Parts: sequence; structure tokens; C-alpha cells
Amino acid sequence: MSNKLVAYFSASGITRNVAKALSEASNANLYEIKPQVPYTKADLDWEDKKSRSTIEMQDKAFRPAIADKNANVEAYDVIFVGFPIWWYIAPSIINTFLESYDFAGKTIILFATSGGSSFGETVANLKGSVDASATITEGKILNGRQTKESLTSWVGSLGF
Repeated sequence: MSNKLVAYFSASGITRNVAKALSEASNANLYEIKPQVPYTKADLDWEDKKSRSTIEMQDKAFRPAIADKNANVEAYDVIFVGFPIWWYIAPSIINTFLESYDFAGKTIILFATSGGSSFGETVANLKGSVDASATITEGKILNGRQTKESLTSWVGSLGF
């Protein structure tokens, strides 16, 4: 078994494609973080102040339920966590995921897809969701089609 895991949340499929490529390039296992209630297109309409995603992201304490807790995080040393950037941070379902497992002593490397935003306050926003002994590292925004070579090079530059 690989000592690396790529865990990801994808609302539209873009982050899923990047996560699969990263998993292959890093020889890591793959796990999808699924919401208990899947997001609809209307839920993701960030221009609608009453859309589900807007409401969730405005309430910093909100934690959407995840469909399962079968990630087997304890089996891994390095966990890549991927997501689309929403409102300059990770979607709150990432907090739910991190709070659902014991990440003590683990290395968490973030990757994201974005329509133009950087990681913003993502790392600071997620640190409170894991044990203080876990290391959370801002990884990389991975937009567009990623080649196996570029992803392998990036993972190698991290020492993994």
C-alpha cells in the first residue's frame, strides 16, 4: 500500500480530473470526499446569495455532512487534499473531512483548482480543523490539464 493518499472534493469534475492525475503521478491511493447531499448546479451558483454554497461559506462554523468516513487516513503519512477554491478558501466540506479523522503527525499538502483565485486564507482557515501536530502545507493551484511529468516533478520537489 502506498503511504500517500490523494483525497479530494470536486463539485463539477474539474478537481476530480486533477486528483486522478496527481494520484497516478505520485503513486498515491485516491479517495473522493463526497457530500451526504450532492450539490446541484443551483447550489453552486455563487452569484445567488441564497444558494447553498453561498450560505455555507458565509457561516464559518457550518460543516456539511460527508457521505462516508472510509478514507483510512491512519494508513498514510502524506495526504494530498484537493478542492476547488470557494470565496478564497477551501469549501467547508474540507473542514468536515479534516475534523472527521485523526491527522496527528500527518503531512497534509493542499492542492486546488480555481477560476482565478489564489489559496488566500486557506491554510489558516484549515489549521484549526486538525491536531496541532499535523503539518498543513499550501501546495499548488493546479488548473488546466496536468501532465504526469509536471505533477511527478512537483511531488518530487516536495520530497515525496
